[in-house]
Amino acid sequence: MKYDYDLIILGSGPAGFSAAMQSTKFGKKVLLVEADEKNLGGAWINAGTVPSKALREAAATVYKYTELFGDVEGKKAFQRFTMSDLLQFKDRVVNYENSEVKRNLIKNEVHTARGFGKLTDEHTVEVTDHLGTAKKYTSEFILLATGSRAVKPDTFEVDNKIVVDNRSLLDLTHIPRRLVIIGGGINAMEYATIFAALGTKVNLLSTRDYYLPFLDTEIREEFTKFLSKHRVVIQNGVHVVGVKKNELRNCTEVRYRCSTKDGKSEMRVVETEQVIHFGVRTPNTSNIGLENLGIEIDEKGYVQVNDHYQTGVPSVYAAGDIVGFPGLASASFTQGRIASCHMSGSDSIKLSGAHPFGIYSIPEVSSIGLTEQEAIAQGLVFSIGRAYFKELTKSSVTNNTLGMLKMLIDNKTLQVLGVHIVGESACDIIHLGQSVMKNNVDVRYFVDNILNYPTFSEAYRVAAFNGLNRINKSGVKYRNVIEEAGE
Repeated sequence: MKYDYDLIILGSGPAGFSAAMQSTKFGKKVLLVEADEKNLGGAWINAGTVPSKALREAAATVYKYTELFGDVEGKKAFQRFTMSDLLQFKDRVVNYENSEVKRNLIKNEVHTARGFGKLTDEHTVEVTDHLGTAKKYTSEFILLATGSRAVKPDTFEVDNKIVVDNRSLLDLTHIPRRLVIIGGGINAMEYATIFAALGTKVNLLSTRDYYLPFLDTEIREEFTKFLSKHRVVIQNGVHVVGVKKNELRNCTEVRYRCSTKDGKSEMRVVETEQVIHFGVRTPNTSNIGLENLGIEIDEKGYVQVNDHYQTGVPSVYAAGDIVGFPGLASASFTQGRIASCHMSGSDSIKLSGAHPFGIYSIPEVSSIGLTEQEAIAQGLVFSIGRAYFKELTKSSVTNNTLGMLKMLIDNKTLQVLGVHIVGESACDIIHLGQSVMKNNVDVRYFVDNILNYPTFSEAYRVAAFNGLNRINKSGVKYRNVIEEAGE
């Protein structure tokens, strides 16, 4: 063989792992390089997606039990459960997922090298292990899947004790009674609701004008009802000035500047027990040899790729967080597979259609397609169908009456333009809407087919009838809408 390997992958996160699995199915010899000395799976398994979702599931279970049966023996959730209880479950899940990654790599005969990988030319990677020993490997193709990291704050220090980040928060020894979360993205909202479900009073400070700005406005308003119910206070558009310990009051003070209603700037202080900082994410592109090959990056440092996740250097590909939007584990799996297929000559495989967003908060939020604001901006003629969870029997029997499904329907074609859900199982049932949109089936699917009862998926039927009634008041002649529009 001309090279040591057919493919060398830097990073064992979702993009790297899926590319390795796909490439072995093509009979390729693969080397997976991982900088973490102990664990495979990157942040995906060890500090990001998997542990946060495991903690979310544990907190949601506690929350559901409390909502159904109230306080047990007069004790709140934070009095009956400890952080170690939740982390014990998280550790069990993380350990299992780690073992599954290793099992699949061994089963598919993927070679691994522990150390920091760096490109030296378009076919060579130098791996320096944790003892400082460097070794070079050659390959026909190289995939960069090194992920991203949080940018450190300028005005205060993350000491991993009082102020923690997404990694060190997994080492908390207790459930804080008061918590400040700095950030307004997906991770910040997920952890805000996780701790709120456990009885923590949460203050969320977002530097943005709105938290989760990509959400449909109505869905964000509905989600805010949940946050208010559980004492999550949100302050948007803030600049955190500093974090310091107040020994006299035995607390930590977070000082921040924000705008008042009259447009003036005001300094405020919030007292807390613990602070979690979620910084802006930046790609891990430093010192991996991009400059050696002239690989193009944008102003934010993300690697530039084509539809096949190929860089300007034909033998080098990049996928996952390192290429930017959407920065989701779900998308990274597919990106790695697409890159692998293109390397092997299967260039017809590509991402198509809209992709769903899933926010694993309590409750969940998920969406796909156009928001109401985007549809208006595009000048589309559409109607909205809504289903409130309180209308569903499933919500009654599970004690989840808050929530809604919102569907955008094109008035002429009856095509579904977008689906937005807040409520229990939102991240699961979004895929029914995705399937209808992807396969060009119109909204009549939901009224012409039987859906299991009781289920949360039944919200689609309710929303479909609601939207069709807006298009045709009788709610019966909807079959003629397309023909009449054609005339």
